Formats: sequence, structure tokens, C-alpha cells
Amino acid sequence: MPTSLLTDLGHAQRDRLAYIELRLWFFGSVRRRDLAARYGVQTAAATRDLKLYQDIAPANMQYDRSSKVYTVTNNFTPAFNFSPARVLTWLSEGFGDSAPVGMNSGLSCSLPQRLTQPNLDTLAQVTRAISQKCPLKIAYHSIQNGRSEREIVPFALLDTGLRWHVRAYDRKTAEFRDFVITRIETAQPVPESPLQEHEHPEHDIQWTRIVELELVPHPDQPRPEITHMDYGMVNGSLRLQLRAATAGYSLRKWSVDCSPDHSLRGSEYRLWLKDHLALYGVKNALLAPGYTEPKNSSSGATYA
Repeated sequence: MPTSLLTDLGHAQRDRLAYIELRLWFFGSVRRRDLAARYGVQTAAATRDLKLYQDIAPANMQYDRSSKVYTVTNNFTPAFNFSPARVLTWLSEGFGDSAPVGMNSGLSCSLPQRLTQPNLDTLAQVTRAISQKCPLKIAYHSIQNGRSEREIVPFALLDTGLRWHVRAYDRKTAEFRDFVITRIETAQPVPESPLQEHEHPEHDIQWTRIVELELVPHPDQPRPEITHMDYGMVNGSLRLQLRAATAGYSLRKWSVDCSPDHSLRGSEYRLWLKDHLALYGVKNALLAPGYTEPKNSSSGATYA
């Protein structure tokens, strides 16, 4: 596979070749008009892209002259390294960064609805602040403290599966914390207040710390071999490396029983955290189902 040909191409052309490969791989065929409709290119340009893809991966497709369509071959081997998440996003929501014009993959997919969606103007203020390394003055609503005003130094977005958060240094509490974006009432940049050294993300211990977790089939569930298949387990377990700042959210989203004696019951608990002490010192570990802090521990959470 002459991958050097791919690396020498411009981004736009690689995007079109990736689209050709996805159409072949997951729909079995691709036509010139598919490229023309997706990218707005002329037929001649679409022909050149198809010819180039065939030069790069000659065993992947063949041309049916009667129907004027390129079809996948039995010897298909992907030239691009797609992640399953990216493929599923393309199948369900479309591919690429173009404006939303109602175009998708054409495959019927059903996705669970998000009950909360951030306001895009607020989100834009947050992401610009992250990009420009600029503090934000926000009016924020928390369940514990109600409405308050504070300055934060945001540096990353965090999707918990239920809500979008922004990870930031909070100048009010002098801590790194998670802020739910839907709870930000107003946000204004504060360019005249530069970042201090201790406010940079490399000083966020929970963000930089990586915890290693081993998940196994829940002992209370029958047919562990099916759990092995569902989660692609190797030697009966699933080993993960997560940021400490995201661990509690992820374990809750995946319904992992994190009790030391796998005491949670219910069909939703397919997985068990084999060593609950792996979460020691993780400040949001209390979000994990069944987790209890070891005695003499004081890992107060820092999310709002």
C-alpha cells in the first residue's frame, strides 16, 4: 500500500479519497455523482479522484461499465485508518466539516437524543477563550451555591455523555474545576488579565494524571462470554487508561459497578471494576456507581 501517496496529498483531496473509501467499504459502491454532490466538484474532477484512489489501492474497487459505478472487491483492504467512532459518526450524521445542508450518509440510523444542548453563542465564547488562552468572566449557576460571578481560565471541553463541561482554572476557589456549559448565563473575555503560571493545564493534577482501570464481566451477570464479545475483551478483561478528571463520568456513563464486592444488582451492570482502589485520589470517583471512599480518604470533588 503506497501510503506515501496519501501523505503527499492536500487535505481536501485526502478528504475526498477517504469519502470514496467509506462509500466502497460500507455501501459497496461509489459513483462520480456521489463525489459531485458531496463536494460540489465537476465530473472531470470526480473522475480524477476515483482514478487516483484506484492507483493508491488498486485491489479495492472495480468499474462496472454497464452501470457506470465503482464497486468494492472481495480483496478490499482499507487505505485509511478510520476509528469505529468516526465511521459511526459518518453513518449517522454525515462526514466532514461542511455547512449543514441536510446531507448525510443516506443510511437510516437512530440516535438517543441529548436532553441538554449548550447555547452556541456561549459555546463560541468558551472555545474562543480556549483557543486564544484568554480568561473568561462568567455568571454561573450551581446547584449548591446558586448564581455567582467568577473568572475562569478554560482549556478543554469535556463530554460526560449527559452534559458538556468546560475544564478550567477557577480564580474564585483557586482550583481546577468542571463547569457545565448550559449553566453559564453570560461569558465575556478578559484579555487584560493575563494567565498566571499556576493556571496552565499542566498544573491540573487531575487532568494530567492517568489512571489505569481493569474492567471485567460483572460476576452477577450470566454468559460472561457475551460481555467479552460486546466489549472486545482480551484475556477476559478490558484495560483502559483515563484521565483522572474524566474517570468518574466515564464509569457512570458505562454503568460500571465500582463497589469493592460487586454488590450492585441490575441488568445494566454488565461490567465490574476489578480494583476499586485504582480510583484512589480521583476527585470525581464518587460519581462512579457503587464507589465508596476508602477510610481516611478526603478526595472532595471539584465539579460545579
